[in-house]
Amino acid sequence: MDPHGGTGAPSVGPLEQALHAARALVLADLVAREVAEADVVSLVEESVTHRRWWVEQWPEGAGFLAGLVAQDVQDALLERYGRWPLCPVCGSGDPHALEVQPELGPDPHWVCHKAGVKVAAVGALGRATGGAADS
Repeated sequence: MDPHGGTGAPSVGPLEQALHAARALVLADLVAREVAEADVVSLVEESVTHRRWWVEQWPEGAGFLAGLVAQDVQDALLERYGRWPLCPVCGSGDPHALEVQPELGPDPHWVCHKAGVKVAAVGALGRATGGAADS
C-alpha cells in the first residue's frame, strides 16, 4: 500500500479544513496573549467539537467558524478566568475585552467597542499587539 497514494488515509474535506483553520487562528491569538495553557486549549477543542455539528447542519456557515470559535472561547474564558483578550488600545479607564465582529459573518476581527476601532483579524493579535501579554 502506498502511504502517499489514494488508498491511504481519507482526504480532509472542506468542512474539516475550515474547522482546522478556525482552531489554528484562535490558538494563535491565545499564544499571542500568553494564555494557551492546556485547560484553555481544551476550551478550543470543545468549541471545535460543538461547531463541527453546527457546520454539518449548515455548510454555508463554514466561513463563519473562526469568529464563532473565537466567541465560544472568549465566553468560556469569561466564565472561568475573566475577560479575554484585554484591549491593548485604550490606555486608561477600566480594562475591557475586545469583541469579535461581525458576530456571524466572514472575515472576523477583534474590535474595541469603546474606541470603535478594529484591532486585529482573528488569528492576528500577535502582529497587532507585538505578541506581548496584557499587563
